Amino acid sequence: MNLETDNTKQVVLQVGGVLRKLRKEKNLNLEELSALSGVSKLTLGNIERGETNPTIGVLWKISKSLSIPLMALFSTESDVNLFRAGEGLRIVGEGNNWAIEPISQNVNNNMEMYRAYLQPNSSYYPEKHHHNTTELATVMSGTITIKVNDESYSLNQYDSISFSTNGTHSYTNYTNDVVVLHIILKYAI
Repeated sequence: MNLETDNTKQVVLQVGGVLRKLRKEKNLNLEELSALSGVSKLTLGNIERGETNPTIGVLWKISKSLSIPLMALFSTESDVNLFRAGEGLRIVGEGNNWAIEPISQNVNNNMEMYRAYLQPNSSYYPEKHHHNTTELATVMSGTITIKVNDESYSLNQYDSISFSTNGTHSYTNYTNDVVVLHIILKYAI
């Protein structure tokens, strides 16, 4: 996550509080969560205190180990949430070639939506998702190649693809322009 704005700093503190609450609800100490997630006890403690900048990969590992949707770590109690492109929470992947912005989360339906950005001439290889998750990606601008298991699919603006994340998948942008996607994840948890 980018810690540059006061708003983002507040979100980092919120994520830490939510993580601590969820961990305690599941009667786990930091050492036990570390063993489940593969994230060090030190890093988990730093996240809970709002002192670190977790990557998408670390957040995926934590959400998967707690059997919760990724965006549950960012949960709010509001009935109305506004997510403007380029404003608010932006989670950046390692290497800064991939970034996501939350658009919507429906906890009851185990579904969440992101706006994703893939930088020119780069690839993104996501962490393994929760078992039996379905991913739906729609290209909002640009052209992208999405590889699901061993099959590659080229998608243009407004094309969509849906697939099970039980295997492997990746996103590659072979162009000189940023690709913008809307991604929906439907969890089977």
